[in-house]
Amino acid sequence: MDIKVFVATFGLVFLAELGDKTQLATFCFAAENQSRLAVFLGAAGALVLASLLAVILGCQFGKIFPEHYVRLGAGGLFVVLGLWMLFSPGAR
Repeated sequence: MDIKVFVATFGLVFLAELGDKTQLATFCFAAENQSRLAVFLGAAGALVLASLLAVILGCQFGKIFPEHYVRLGAGGLFVVLGLWMLFSPGAR
């Protein structure tokens, strides 16, 4: 295992998840439910599954498209979704 990749991935995902909607939803579930373990396991399982799908799809995309195009596509999609959320009628 490449420890450098592990640390970079862990740090990036950890920082990206802090304060996002998923963490806030988990916070609310934990506040209103007595079964903290069930909330933790549900949230952790969902993050693991989402990460697994991202790794599988990223690996497949990496085989089909050059890395440069994957990065451009991901960045473009991120910008488009951000603008959509910013200017959609439900955002106000």
